[in-house]
Amino acid sequence: MEPLIAVVGATGTGKSQLAVDLASRFNGEIINGDAMQLYRGLPIITNQIPIEERNGIPHHLISCIELEEEPWRIGYFKRECLRLIKDIHARGKLPILVGGTHYYTQTVLFKDQLVEESLVLGDNEATHFSGEFEPTSTRWPILDAPPDVLFQKLKEVDPVMASRWHPNDSRKIRRSLEIFFQTGKPASEIYAEQKRQKDVTSTDGDMVSGMGQLRYPTMIFWVHSEKETLNGRLAKRVDNMVQQGLMSEAKKMWTYLQDKKEQGIIVDQTRGVWVSIGFKELAPYFESLNEGALSEAETETLKQSCIELVKIATRQYASSQIKWIRNKLWRALAEAGMTDRLYLLDSTNVEDWQKCVTEPSERLVHALLNNQPLPNPKSISDLARETLGAREAQSQTQNSSAVQTFTCDVCNRTMATEDQWNIHLNGHAHKRAVKGAARKAERDEYLRKRQTPADYRNQDCSSSIEQHRNPA
Repeated sequence: MEPLIAVVGATGTGKSQLAVDLASRFNGEIINGDAMQLYRGLPIITNQIPIEERNGIPHHLISCIELEEEPWRIGYFKRECLRLIKDIHARGKLPILVGGTHYYTQTVLFKDQLVEESLVLGDNEATHFSGEFEPTSTRWPILDAPPDVLFQKLKEVDPVMASRWHPNDSRKIRRSLEIFFQTGKPASEIYAEQKRQKDVTSTDGDMVSGMGQLRYPTMIFWVHSEKETLNGRLAKRVDNMVQQGLMSEAKKMWTYLQDKKEQGIIVDQTRGVWVSIGFKELAPYFESLNEGALSEAETETLKQSCIELVKIATRQYASSQIKWIRNKLWRALAEAGMTDRLYLLDSTNVEDWQKCVTEPSERLVHALLNNQPLPNPKSISDLARETLGAREAQSQTQNSSAVQTFTCDVCNRTMATEDQWNIHLNGHAHKRAVKGAARKAERDEYLRKRQTPADYRNQDCSSSIEQHRNPA
């Protein structure tokens, strides 16, 4: 048995602490799955667990690349992570993958190769280290065309995918066209083939999971807190980060950019550690200090305003992480028939950590390692029952109807969901348009009936003359 423990959740919920607890209890080693924590020299901005809190547990893939290096592409991270898991298993220890970059985590958990890995993200070592990553629009300029042009092209090459997307959803339309251009096959065919490979028949006739299967005997812990409590905790954490040296690290990054600028080197601040929360929000403050145009009071006001932006960005990031788990991770587990391996641990009250997090997680890991029956994930806590139950209900509702758009030919409008379609059908604007179209049809029919035989002869004559003038 080569098990894997994965710890996911929003920032500030206690993922790192749980990973250390489990590694200490079950002879484990920790693998970082957070893209920002790969960077060296910025432990506060990237929220790395302090060395004194690691309890002597080895932490891999943390503080291993320099400030100026490219972020790891998903394929390269996966290879490095799988290599480490194999090594940890070989030494008879338990690998624990923990982190907030959930698309990193997900590509390690599942066997299936996502189209996005090999096509758009440059899933090869040469591309990763050379940094040569040509935008797809350079090869296919139509990808930069207006949404209506993109949608028309998609309708030509892949009408199935076109029926799923709203004409104004240019991101999804563009993505479907990228897949077609890069593979020569419609995206709908590729996704259908992936689904067929996920559902294969075993020798005894039972349906089993194929490509969508988990790589290892896996248990996933979702460390989760109620929203209001988590938001308050995140605000306090930002204040603590400021006291611990956040401003100093951000100033270090800002100075680095200025030095590069003086050398005539422009650093791409849309990638890598430069998009980490805590730098871009504080950059206006350092620029103001450098210019020296503001008074001391104005400078302090700007500083506090920037710190508030850090808090806002942190809350938004936490929400996006939760959304990923609820949607993409859950959907992947559902396709593999493995939603029963996702256990939500309630970390809302830190005073109850032992009762709500430590004890249930240790019981579950013990059961996994000893191949014992696992309990229903909804039985762990009230929050687990509420959250996972709601996700199951939503998943059943989504699966009950095919993914498609709804187009009203009368109003020349397209709706993305059935609910929007029903609202449109019952709306006053649609009903007025239907009545208007009916009146126009009646008027046209009335005029057609009033035409005399002479009118028809004149129309035929006019048509013959026009054809003579334009024989093509």
